[in-house]
Amino acid sequence: MQAEPGVSAALALERADRISALTYDLQLWVPEDASKSVEGRMVMRFALASAAAPLQIDFAQQAEDVVSVSAQNKSVSYQFSNEHIIVPVSALKPGENEISIIFRATQDAINRNPDFLFTLFVPDRARRAFPVLDQPDLKARYTLSLDTPATWVAMSNGPVQSDEVTDDRRVFRFAETDPIPSYLFSFVAGQFETVEREFRGRQMSLLHRETDKEKFARNIDAIFEAHADALDWLEDYTGIAYPFEKFGFALIPDFPYGGMEHVGAIQYRASSLLLEESPSQNQLLNRAQLIAHETAHMWFGNLVTMRWFDDVWTKEVFANFMADKIVNPQFPDTDHALNFLISHYPQAYGVDRSEGANPIRQQLDNLNLAGQMYGPIIYHKAPIMMRQLELLLGEQAFRDGLQSYLSRYAYANATWPALIEILDEKTDIDLASWSEVWVNTAGMPNFVLTQGPQDDGDDPQWALKQLDPAGASRQWPQQFSLLNLERDDEVDMLAAGEVHLPAELQSKPLQAVLFNANGLGYGRFPADLSLFNSWDSLSAVQRGVLLVSSFENLISPPYGSATQYFDILRPIVESESNELLIELAANQLHYVYFSLLNAQERSMRTASLETGLWETMLMQDSPSMTKLYFELFSGLALSDLALTRLHAIWTGEQSVEQLSLQEAEKIRLAEILAVRLPDRADSIIAKQRAQTENPDRRRRLDFISPALVKDPAVRDAFFESLKNPENRATEVWVSGALRRLNDPTRLDQAFAYLLPSLELLEDIQITGDIFFPSAWLNGALSAHTSLDAADTVRRFLKDRPNYNPQLEMKILQAADPLFRASALQSSSN
Repeated sequence: MQAEPGVSAALALERADRISALTYDLQLWVPEDASKSVEGRMVMRFALASAAAPLQIDFAQQAEDVVSVSAQNKSVSYQFSNEHIIVPVSALKPGENEISIIFRATQDAINRNPDFLFTLFVPDRARRAFPVLDQPDLKARYTLSLDTPATWVAMSNGPVQSDEVTDDRRVFRFAETDPIPSYLFSFVAGQFETVEREFRGRQMSLLHRETDKEKFARNIDAIFEAHADALDWLEDYTGIAYPFEKFGFALIPDFPYGGMEHVGAIQYRASSLLLEESPSQNQLLNRAQLIAHETAHMWFGNLVTMRWFDDVWTKEVFANFMADKIVNPQFPDTDHALNFLISHYPQAYGVDRSEGANPIRQQLDNLNLAGQMYGPIIYHKAPIMMRQLELLLGEQAFRDGLQSYLSRYAYANATWPALIEILDEKTDIDLASWSEVWVNTAGMPNFVLTQGPQDDGDDPQWALKQLDPAGASRQWPQQFSLLNLERDDEVDMLAAGEVHLPAELQSKPLQAVLFNANGLGYGRFPADLSLFNSWDSLSAVQRGVLLVSSFENLISPPYGSATQYFDILRPIVESESNELLIELAANQLHYVYFSLLNAQERSMRTASLETGLWETMLMQDSPSMTKLYFELFSGLALSDLALTRLHAIWTGEQSVEQLSLQEAEKIRLAEILAVRLPDRADSIIAKQRAQTENPDRRRRLDFISPALVKDPAVRDAFFESLKNPENRATEVWVSGALRRLNDPTRLDQAFAYLLPSLELLEDIQITGDIFFPSAWLNGALSAHTSLDAADTVRRFLKDRPNYNPQLEMKILQAADPLFRASALQSSSN
């Protein structure tokens, strides 16, 4: 029997129809030597509705890694084909079955580091670590026995049932889990410190490897409290008590994602939760949102799970949407409407404006392509869509619908249409049609002003009309407001097609009106740059809307003036008091400065920009704001004077009042200095390494150092080494190295990496985790601006007409800033 690689939709459907009451008893032996294979035994028990066909068990290793297979305690003559162990009909029976497999798995299947490991199985990586039915709608109960070196500790989904140390080995036995999908099964083990806390009556456990005790002490209480706040809020909102047996989390150095919601054993990137001294308000907010996001998954995704990964976005949208609600009470001084705008709109627009725009809900034929479902559309456009849906239904009806959804499908699986069916009962609106445009199609509308005569012959009237860039005449029903600047008055609008402006806005509408003033609408809205003259009279949200809309118009045909917009942004960055707005304007300024200005335009503005940021930094009255401006200054520094100042701060020869840099921040500064002071790169790297105490940060610096040096041959050799998947194992390191290789000051030499980076993408997709293809592309493409670079990307795709469509989509998304920068610069020449 020939099996198809991966897990096809057809195979998943066939197995889900036949199999129920699934459990796994998994025993794993982890060698102390990280170069040796993991050895294991998996016992799978299940009820089989029909034994008329063979059973394919997923295992993405080699045939020789299957040591033995038995069924019903008898040896089985099995086949191994295309990542599947095929159990014949003769070994199966209707009703209760037991299959036992002894196997070996490579260390990369469990993200092995020298003295710790962690598993990350989303969306289809469990089958690399052990034989499994790797699909989300076959939820199972897992029992794990983990045999590790004696000095290690461990965490998994279930509570520790026993912990025995004999000689140089330690064996953890974890209690059986609640029903969970394979992608949520997880364990962490290694040389970690363990912290146990009872917080508001909840028992929580934490693993970490941070060596800076002061840094850990500064953060630990806030981390536990944020989890407790999120759990309390979710229990109240959903009406369902925390649905699993235990709750814990592990802080992992250079974890590939911000976090991953494994049931009862959340994994986080350590630096996302252990913040440096004097964090900005935005950093504190981002940490709280990350914790709320992962905790919300315990209900949305873990309790109720999508049936197939075409609906993976449903768990992510609810986690993000709920996270925004959860953190509001924790940050009473934050403008949460502004935070929602800045957190979601720029990133959603960044994909939806591109040639590679994808719908929120995508078709998926095989689980081995599910990683490409992830991206800004599901994390950022979907919450915008969900907010519009909540506006349509009303908050209470929306909440009632979600409670019904969670209760009906608890510990089971559901689809987006099933939720729409529940919500449809609470409104007269045709939600299926509404969802068809918002969820099942890609792109966003362009709002344009039109003027036409009235039917009665009166004066022409201004109207705001939705245009579909795809030419499909779609309409996105949505709510937003218009601000009449002359009267300081907002008018609410419900737009579906063409809507006439109110009578009081018919005079000089473009100059007098801020469109989408409340930030609820989605699409490219008109924005005249003269509106910046009214900056001081606008609310924080209205300022954010003006920045977002103006930037979209700047980089869209017929394009705006980069120099004019730069000269608008600079004083905003230097004088605005709202941290969220400063960071939004600064991000735009960075792109305009390095990507849209030509070399002469940039050179003419370098000195004044650096001086302005430096002086603004010195005028701040808080350590967090001082650090915020220092980071802006260091990221934009190009002149000898600016780099000399940075070097003196890094060495300690110069100090800035209220500025204290911790180890990770000094490493980041050393990287910038090594790249932009190439003659001193070797000494900078050597000195920073000698001063780095944390072993995980030192290993990262050792890895990235060849990307920092002056010698192009060393950098070339380093890039060449990335063609070996083993050298890409720690993906966060690789992404950081790519950004340094492609620094804006190195683009002439870095151009040689562009085509090879694209050629490696298919292998990156096969060997990497879900976010790595996009991270790889962004690191390789984001700084380039030339027509030659844009042509290289276009030619690469043109020469491959049968290229993987999802990877083509990712390339077009990542290349959008490059395409627009090259087109805008060409239009201004």
